[in-house]
Amino acid sequence: MLWKIIGVVAVVWIALAVIGALIKGLFPILVISAVVFGLYLLYKAISGSDDHTVTKI
Repeated sequence: MLWKIIGVVAVVWIALAVIGALIKGLFPILVISAVVFGLYLLYKAISGSDDHTVTKI
């Protein structure tokens, strides 16, 4: 029973370490993409295109 508890704790610890590493690695990409998307929307708002149609997919 003790080894089951230690095994579960070890698996949870490894899972949290992997998730933390993924978040740490992907966060800069998320920030850069959000900034680029914001700049794109700003450009589209300022460019004054007369195309105000709504496209349905």
